[in-house]
Amino acid sequence: MSDHSPDPATPPEKPRVLVVIPTYNEADNVELIVSRVRAATPDVHVLVADDNSPDGTGRIADALAADDDHVHVLHRRGKEGLGAAYLAGFGWALDHGYDVVVEMDADGSHQPEQLPRLLSALEHGADMVKGSRWIPGGKVVNWPLSRKILSRGGNLWTRLCLGVPLQDATGGYNAFHARTLRGIGLDDVASAGYCFQVDLAWRALKAGFDVREVPITFVERERGDSKMSQAIVIEALLRTTLWGIGHRAGQLRALAGRGRSAAVAARR
Repeated sequence: MSDHSPDPATPPEKPRVLVVIPTYNEADNVELIVSRVRAATPDVHVLVADDNSPDGTGRIADALAADDDHVHVLHRRGKEGLGAAYLAGFGWALDHGYDVVVEMDADGSHQPEQLPRLLSALEHGADMVKGSRWIPGGKVVNWPLSRKILSRGGNLWTRLCLGVPLQDATGGYNAFHARTLRGIGLDDVASAGYCFQVDLAWRALKAGFDVREVPITFVERERGDSKMSQAIVIEALLRTTLWGIGHRAGQLRALAGRGRSAAVAARR
């Protein structure tokens, strides 16, 4: 009878990692960010999820993919929002058997050289990892004071509304085990803008997953136009507030239910 037990000297297979990079009019940045990811983490694959950019970003990504079997392109019909692009990328990753999926902006604000920090936290037991600007060791570069106040205020509001123990719930540099994405109910994610990041983290926490933060340096883009807008900020504020109202109402109902149960027990 042959022994099919694994050889203890054989190292375990490395997880297959896919970095999803949504793009819309990022012709000035896409080649640079892909090359930086490939240089910083040579085993990692990249998926450029392009929303039919009129500036030719998709064509540039296709050329990169033709020269590198670790680079892939997902062409989408048009601009539908950051959340929709990431969800499409997540679906592609799960369909193609990747073990770890990473969110990364195309403009260089999320530094690929810091990706090993996020992957290391996953290797050490986390289910989801957020690159954080607002924990010790994290920082932002080239942001005006007004942008810092907006980000810190938004994260404070998120903590107050939802009770999440995260300093940077709105951050978009995130890494997930595939099992985490499968376990948080992606089919009914409706948020499209930057509150998408809050939505994912909150879902993961509610599902009992281990969500951790690691410090990153966030660098404001140098080329191209920012996708941040007043509408995105308003959407994030409104959705977070509505989620918070529902969450706190549920807590009050649960507390009232426990009180009634205690009163009934005391009368027996």
